[in-house]
Amino acid sequence: MGNQHNFDGERMNCGILHIGVGNFHRAHQAFFINQLLRDEDQANWGICGVCLLASDKNTFQNLTAQNLRYTLTVCGRDGRDELHEIEAIKELLWAVEQPDAVLDKIADPAIKIITLTITEGGYNLDKSTQSFIWDNETVEHDLKRPSAPKTIFGFIAEGLRRRREKQVGGLTILSCDNLQHNGDAAKQAFTTFIAEQDEDLFHWVRDHVSFPNSMVDRITPTTTAQDVERLNKKSGIADKAPVYCEDFIQWVIEDNFIAGRPALERVGVEFTDNVEPFENMKLSLLNASHTLLSYPSMLKGYRKVDQAMQDEDIRAFIKTFMDLDITPHVPAPKGTDLEEYKQTLVERFGNKSVSDQVSRLCGDGLSKFPVYIVPNLKKMIAAGQDLSRVAILIAAYRHYLAYLKDDTGSSYEINEPWLTQQDLDLIKDENPLAFLAIPPFKHLNLADEKGFAEHYVNYVKRIKNEGMGTVLANQSLSH
Repeated sequence: MGNQHNFDGERMNCGILHIGVGNFHRAHQAFFINQLLRDEDQANWGICGVCLLASDKNTFQNLTAQNLRYTLTVCGRDGRDELHEIEAIKELLWAVEQPDAVLDKIADPAIKIITLTITEGGYNLDKSTQSFIWDNETVEHDLKRPSAPKTIFGFIAEGLRRRREKQVGGLTILSCDNLQHNGDAAKQAFTTFIAEQDEDLFHWVRDHVSFPNSMVDRITPTTTAQDVERLNKKSGIADKAPVYCEDFIQWVIEDNFIAGRPALERVGVEFTDNVEPFENMKLSLLNASHTLLSYPSMLKGYRKVDQAMQDEDIRAFIKTFMDLDITPHVPAPKGTDLEEYKQTLVERFGNKSVSDQVSRLCGDGLSKFPVYIVPNLKKMIAAGQDLSRVAILIAAYRHYLAYLKDDTGSSYEINEPWLTQQDLDLIKDENPLAFLAIPPFKHLNLADEKGFAEHYVNYVKRIKNEGMGTVLANQSLSH
């Protein structure tokens, strides 16, 4: 790594424990903390990262080999890059090999906040009912063997138990995942597990742990081997774990911290009493549009988001969806111009320097649909709106899962970690309506929703017979 130092790393202490040290965390929360640590009075808010999964081995080894420092390339919409050297991670633990160190760190009195990026599906909540899923081998293991946890719920519970025993006070658990009311979801998941495992601890947690809601935003692609080579060539630094992202960044947090917090407002983080308007805007417009873009783009043969955004039919599809389908259900947060926000989204999606992967947006649709699409779909049904664009999306999702080939005949791999055999049977069922019984949609009764079902069955047949491109071209002509 290079020699540039933003602050005195020796002076820094860890006040934040972060679980899920992926690219997004390293481009977003760590970026903000890195800026803040230049202020001497904020030196106690360094990050101790925790890699929880066996699949985190490479991240752990690569970062450890370079003293936890890495480069972040911020790619501007104007084509200019900005290089940052991030040194905000002071310690890094791998739970697979260092479980006791992770538990002791949760109980460390210096730790005041645990932040999470564990993905939408990581909270183990049912996609339809939002209730905690008990039918899970590792969850069952953690209930029976609290001192040897395997899941995040077991680690947090045992760590908090040790914290209570040491009498070092409470802390804040701050979700930084793209979930509606992510703090409430985290509270539901962790307190439900803890109540089942240890009722006394549950009562302690109720009084000593806060779960603020937050909204996070920064498009951060997966880093491929080719990206590593490209980024290192540009920076002149031999970085085993570089990250790149767009130039837009936003973090809005409910100001509900039980044990103090860093002064992140100094570096542009917004604190508020109510995150919901920001969260609703972002999930309904950015994340929902990402989902709307993903499957049709993949089926048309696109693999990069900026290339898909050059396609007039795809761009028109997204703009019409935002304007006609979603905007009626999105009250603008105070000080936000929704038209300007939507235009910025189109520019961000088309950022050639970022060139995000369509496959990343397609991944784990089973967890994304209930969060990004279903809430507004319910409102659209209640309002008697045109459901044709959502019908195209769900028909495209079915085709994407069922056929594994795009309009050009090229194949692709799917990433759906939560698919069950029952789901696969519904996907392969010759009756297209059977697909509507998979978890994201099963409680919506879409098969009985006339304004939806007829469109959907028609689009399923047409995508198969005519191709995604023709379906989108005709949709574009009708508006």
